Amino acid sequence: MRVAIVSDTHVPNRARAIPAWVREELERAEHVLHAGDWDAVDTVETIRELAGGADRLTGVRGNVDPPAVDLPEVATVELGGVTFVVTHGSGPHHGYRERVANRVRAHGGTGAVGVAGHIHEYVDETVDGVRLLNPGSATGASPASEPTMMVAEVADGTLSVDRRDAY
Repeated sequence: MRVAIVSDTHVPNRARAIPAWVREELERAEHVLHAGDWDAVDTVETIRELAGGADRLTGVRGNVDPPAVDLPEVATVELGGVTFVVTHGSGPHHGYRERVANRVRAHGGTGAVGVAGHIHEYVDETVDGVRLLNPGSATGASPASEPTMMVAEVADGTLSVDRRDAY
């Protein structure tokens, strides 16, 4: 199963639109994970359409999302035998990785993979036994220096992740 992982799109307040190459990756995916800071309900609807419908999108609210972005703060989904816990990761930069790892353990248990955003940095590392994925900002919204995202392949409980950027 091909999974597109994005976060921090910030459309329209910090970026005009989702880049064409990101849109293509979202359309190609069998499921999309979005870790918040969409910025607007219209952005949620656009990404839901690109994903192929609500059942192919798992997303959460970020710290700058308006109340109309009616999504949970944490969402858990099992895809291809891998449990993903999606959260934005709000809070100070200091302690970010440990905070997200604790939230992943609390919501997904042992072996769950955390997907978070907030810091606009590409991260793929293990923290206290929890694999953390942060795709950066799909639009390159500041403080990111470029747009990035992740594309994962999941099957039979295995996960491989690749970085994507403008090509």
